[in-house]
Amino acid sequence: MKFPNNLHSLFVGATTTRTSVATLALVASCAVAAPVLAADPPKGDIEAAKAKVSMCIGCHGIPGYRASFPEVYRVPKIAGQSDKYILVALRAYASGERTHPTMTAISKTLSDQDMADLAAYYANLK
Repeated sequence: MKFPNNLHSLFVGATTTRTSVATLALVASCAVAAPVLAADPPKGDIEAAKAKVSMCIGCHGIPGYRASFPEVYRVPKIAGQSDKYILVALRAYASGERTHPTMTAISKTLSDQDMADLAAYYANLK
């Protein structure tokens, strides 16, 4: 089908505009994400974590522990979990992406290095 000149230019112009907007959005998202992806997380120090685990042991150090605040739930075992998983979870609690009153409060007091240390410590426990 052949478009009349004015419809053809309208169709081609709209497609070009949509493509340009999509390209611009992709470039902008890469520019925003690049600094986050470029920054390497700190390397966890298992020995340094030994002085920091006291706040974790009360719940995560008791096999089969069930907490009762804010409701009764089974506390997950974190020993042996991937250090990356633990680090992502701690960051999610600190940012508010994941919510739990105790974990949110504790994670907000931790530096990136503290989180990396704790993640390394628990990842190496069996």
